[in-house]
Amino acid sequence: MFFLYNLIVQIADFLLKIVALFSPKIKLFVDGRKPVFEILQAKINSNDKTIWFHAASLGEYEQGLPVIEKIKERFPYHKIVVTFFSPSGYEVRKNNTVADVTVYLPLDTKKNAKDFLSLVHPEMAFFIKYEYWPNYLNELHKLVTPTYLISGIFRKNQLFFKWHGGFYRKALDTFTYFFVQNESSKHLLQQLGKANVAVSGDTRFDRVASILEKDNSLDFISAFKNDTLTVVVGSSWPKDENLLVDFINQTSDKVKFIIAPHNIKEEQIQELKNSITKKVVLFSEVETRSIAPLQDFNVFIIDSIGILTKIYSYADIAYVGGGFGNPGVHNILEPATFGVPIVIGPNFSHFGEATALVNMEGCVSISNKKELFDAFSNLIANDDIRHEKGHICSTFVQMNKGATNIIVKYILND
Repeated sequence: MFFLYNLIVQIADFLLKIVALFSPKIKLFVDGRKPVFEILQAKINSNDKTIWFHAASLGEYEQGLPVIEKIKERFPYHKIVVTFFSPSGYEVRKNNTVADVTVYLPLDTKKNAKDFLSLVHPEMAFFIKYEYWPNYLNELHKLVTPTYLISGIFRKNQLFFKWHGGFYRKALDTFTYFFVQNESSKHLLQQLGKANVAVSGDTRFDRVASILEKDNSLDFISAFKNDTLTVVVGSSWPKDENLLVDFINQTSDKVKFIIAPHNIKEEQIQELKNSITKKVVLFSEVETRSIAPLQDFNVFIIDSIGILTKIYSYADIAYVGGGFGNPGVHNILEPATFGVPIVIGPNFSHFGEATALVNMEGCVSISNKKELFDAFSNLIANDDIRHEKGHICSTFVQMNKGATNIIVKYILND
């Protein structure tokens, strides 16, 4: 089976290089991996002590960040190595300050795994939430490197739990310990005979709770908001925006909207801007030319990345996008930590925090234009309902903190 797997990876590597000629994103994926071994040779020497964290993309990096920070604090003389699989994670966080070395993870071939681990020689390895690369895990196991899964989550429909999933079940044998988000994940692993598992919860709660301790002020958002009730739309997709634009266009000027689309390609931003009949300003316009005072605009489109979390701190109501697509809604915990009531689309069942907050009525799920109009109209018109739902959201975050301490305490035998 390893032979077939390695053959598939080699074929995928070849095909990706061809697709990269036509796809900017795949070009980043391919070209970003070319200098990895040179970077590792330049930044890590044989005497360095290192700890390796792997994140599939941006969400997993943010999820694992509390553990990375705590481990860095406890091992100040170790070099922290962070790898990403996806360009959407690496390109946004390649200049992070918590890691000493940040690179793409080379594709999972036996040679790449051996070469990577020879150069990095980690004392511990952490995989965040998921991604089980058999060659890397197998080589870590051969080297007797303690290997941990943090904030893991398992579902019955995953390959591990199918009759034909034996190859991937063997990959799980290489983990020293599993820290999972919930009891159902623990039970599924126990069915496979895994006793080395604990329910720690989700480190994302620690991550978003810590945001409250930071300076989240943005002068340009304060100037735009101007003490007006503000709806923040985060990580929206065209399906979300198609519903939202009609509501925005017919809403009173006593309500303002900030939209931070998931995709910030210029043509899509302009299409969104042109569909709105209110006075619209783009973040790029604020940066590059003189415009009317921000308080005079009704809609602010953020055609940039990296500031959405701080913008949520100004929200009176949040709409989080992605809920009309697959796999579903984006991160709702960031607005929740600020005590903001949340509206989302119908596809959220794969996300435990979204399911919990919908059941607790801190979050409202809508399926069509009428339900969106009703939900927003109700939240805008009723201060008490808005504050009650927001309180449910912030309390939910605070009550679920603590996963990081559980993980670190176990690893360090504290």
